[in-house]
Amino acid sequence: MIPYGRQNITEQDIAAVAQALKGDFLTQGPTILEFEKQFAQYIGCKFAVAVANGTAALHLNALALNVKPGDKVITTPITFAASANCIRYCGGEVVFADIDPKTYLLDINKVEALLKASPKGTYQGIVPVDFAGRAVDLEAFRKLADEYGLWIIQDSCHSPGGYFIDSKGQKQNCGNGNFADLAIFSFHPVKHIATGEGGMITTNDEKLYKKLLELRTHGITRDAAIFQNSPSFAAGQEVPYDSAYPGWYMEMQTLGYNYRFTDFQAALGISQLSRADEGLQRRKQIAKKYNERFSSHSKIEGHSGFVEGHAYHLYVIEVEDRLGLYNALREDQIFAQIHYIPCHLMPYYRQFGWKEGDMPNAENYYKHCISLPMFPTLTEQQQDFVIQKVEAFLNR
Repeated sequence: MIPYGRQNITEQDIAAVAQALKGDFLTQGPTILEFEKQFAQYIGCKFAVAVANGTAALHLNALALNVKPGDKVITTPITFAASANCIRYCGGEVVFADIDPKTYLLDINKVEALLKASPKGTYQGIVPVDFAGRAVDLEAFRKLADEYGLWIIQDSCHSPGGYFIDSKGQKQNCGNGNFADLAIFSFHPVKHIATGEGGMITTNDEKLYKKLLELRTHGITRDAAIFQNSPSFAAGQEVPYDSAYPGWYMEMQTLGYNYRFTDFQAALGISQLSRADEGLQRRKQIAKKYNERFSSHSKIEGHSGFVEGHAYHLYVIEVEDRLGLYNALREDQIFAQIHYIPCHLMPYYRQFGWKEGDMPNAENYYKHCISLPMFPTLTEQQQDFVIQKVEAFLNR
């Protein structure tokens, strides 16, 4: 069986988790902070916050940016539903904009058209997605967002190690905080770094960072500098006094969540992170081979290609008979996948008036797309087998 993606767990990973399980902390311990520190260094940002999963990361971002009922936020229809759902969790209104049919990314021209069609202040934010691992040009989105007073959440679940080239010719890593207010990553098993479940938020904004830490743990803080109750109340004293707060004291100052990460997941994450570059290079090798075989095939209408800065969580091709190819591959135990059913056509979002024809590029993409096996432990022999079966179906 050849899946479209899978985790790579080594003896080093197992040893790291075993050591964490034998330690003093299973959760809320020092290994989490160390993973956050190393991940921030890898991405090139100032702050990182580990959370329960990528969806939790998105939700906390929306909360930290104070998304309120009725707030309008723009995102892409070609993404996992969580990219949009995080806005709905806060009562916000999701407005979809179509994709660029060549890159499969949120089309900045479509976003700009939406913004121009309404008075300034109509929209509050944008959630661009580094779909399949291809990096969004966030410099361009930042310029547009600043013109209209918008925040940006960058969904980089598919793209740790990915980057785009800015107007000065510099590499800008996905999630580095130079253009987005907040960014998120996922550590689901099929992602570049796997911890079972898990996610990470990255930012360069210290105020947002501190807010995220509070929201991650029930809205509770242990920072005496911002306590609101008096030391007397904290100590349970009836007579007021001005001495320090007792060691046990903490305050719930806002409504937060239990979106914490565990120490043994962090240990696995640190181990996986040490091989992240190696895994990314293997993904690029696989993508290069797919590109060489498929770039000139007359029956392949579009594909991910070989693009600088692409992190290749997925390699997508577009074919006329997508269902036929999907079924044929499964007969040969090749479990390709479809990414994604357009969010605006999910029954939940249809209730808000979205319908077929609203996003023609996204809908056309969905009719033809299929994601081929893409993971670092995919062997040359397995990839050759996949290519052979794809070509045999298309050439029949």
